Amino acid sequence: MNITDILAILISLAALFSYINYRFIKLPSSIGLLLIALLMSLVIIGLGKLGLGIENDVRQLLEQIDFNQTLMQGMLSALLFAGALHVHLDELAEQKWVVATLASVGVIASTFIIGYASYGVFSILNLDIPLIYCLLFGALISPTDPIAVIGILKTVGAPKSLETKIAGESLFNDGVAVVVFLALLGIAGVGHHGHEEVTATSVAMLFLQEAIGGAVFGFVLGYIVYSMLASIDSYQVEVLLTLALVLGGYSLASAIHVSGPIAIVIAGLLIGNTGRQFAMSEKTRLHLDNFWELIDEILNAILFVLIGLEVLVLTLDIQYLWAGLIMIPITLLARFTSVGIPVAIMKIRKTFPPRVIRILTWGGLRGGISIALVLSLPENEIRETLLVVTYIVVVFSILVQGLTVGRLVENA
Repeated sequence: MNITDILAILISLAALFSYINYRFIKLPSSIGLLLIALLMSLVIIGLGKLGLGIENDVRQLLEQIDFNQTLMQGMLSALLFAGALHVHLDELAEQKWVVATLASVGVIASTFIIGYASYGVFSILNLDIPLIYCLLFGALISPTDPIAVIGILKTVGAPKSLETKIAGESLFNDGVAVVVFLALLGIAGVGHHGHEEVTATSVAMLFLQEAIGGAVFGFVLGYIVYSMLASIDSYQVEVLLTLALVLGGYSLASAIHVSGPIAIVIAGLLIGNTGRQFAMSEKTRLHLDNFWELIDEILNAILFVLIGLEVLVLTLDIQYLWAGLIMIPITLLARFTSVGIPVAIMKIRKTFPPRVIRILTWGGLRGGISIALVLSLPENEIRETLLVVTYIVVVFSILVQGLTVGRLVENA
């Protein structure tokens, strides 16, 4: 099956499920799509058990889609840019220490808490998973998903300062988590840096190169495109320039080994703030917003349908399922600790909205990025286990936390 056929199937499913959700179920778009895709997958598995097998055909289709490549090399750049476009720099500047601390210290702390806890859980369940892989699991499950989070915050009308904290953190912690993941992958001896001697210095250098390099690269690229936007007034060309910035910039960042996610977020913030204010006419602004909102919605729809269908390629072993269920409260506890301690310390100097730790904990939804990262591990039994565990945590987070975080924010 070629890429056009696969795209045709995914877009058709996304459109059909969106219609069903909008017309009958009326859940927030990403949650509704995930739920319908999951139910459809379970029906397909059920039919397979009854001997009416379309299960294999669907599984073959899914195996042709490289989820990791599709999300990390294709969709992520556009989704991050669309998210960053609407974050106001002045508000982000006010929250910069909170966002920076949660996206760096928070992610690293969460990685180690989850890593060591999962090592204990897997040992109790007789699942033989080396500690380094448990830490990799900690790194890939720690980032909160801006795509899921921002969409839900919009619908519940969260206070602006809270929205900026959560959106800002989730935009940056993806980039940080991917860098931590790559460093650990190098230590495990399966990453790009697998053949080199891994030392604390080489990990720190990789971190600096990827994270700081990504930020500088994103700023330079964003500034070049901003100058081009300022010199013309044609919304068609300007929208095309932003599209080139996102796709070309992300590919270029990967080629020169700096963090693509961080580069695109920085470029998105620059275009969304300075660019919107000084380089665009009202007409361009309107078209640009509409264009990126649509891209965001369409890619989101495809992504959540893909996550829902991904259940068909899981190895549903009872031990793996138990491990996944036990890891749900542990990941929440790790999130509570890695957010709670920094916020409690910062509360000495800054004021925070009421219940902020509770909202940041419960509102830290996991999403497609975690699944994409676990799928980038080398194919073996360890990956099978971690994939099932990751999947259970992600689905719980989107369906259960996603549906209830609104109530928590409203009551705050």
